Amino acid sequence: MILTFSTILFALFFCFKSLQKNIFFVLYAATMIFSAYWCENNLGWHFHPFGKACFMLFILFHFPFVNIFTFLAYGRDKHLAKKGEWRIPEAHLHILELLGGTIGAFAGQKIFHHKNKKKSYMATFFATVVIQLGIVFFILRYFNIL
Repeated sequence: MILTFSTILFALFFCFKSLQKNIFFVLYAATMIFSAYWCENNLGWHFHPFGKACFMLFILFHFPFVNIFTFLAYGRDKHLAKKGEWRIPEAHLHILELLGGTIGAFAGQKIFHHKNKKKSYMATFFATVVIQLGIVFFILRYFNIL
């Protein structure tokens, strides 16, 4: 299972240059790999890499963690904006959203009142939501749930 988490996360890390500079993605990846390691060693969860059970476990851990770190990224960006310092690039925030952090992004927009008035940003955000709905539909069809 650790092999599966590591492979997916490090493949994303090396495919997207902007992820290499995104500290929130690095923290997310480290948290995911540590969680997989802990579950495998302490709970005895052993799954066939890239099997359906391992994929479902990945989803179970992925969504809470990516949403937490996306929310934290919005909070950090708002804090940096108030101080007038260099901010987190919009591309980094969009990548976290695209990885599944739309709930954390939406919560960050509402709680921190951040990035919710910029029309170009919100258009990309809603396009990301539509893409994710398509991905969820595909996954549900793949597992014969729909």
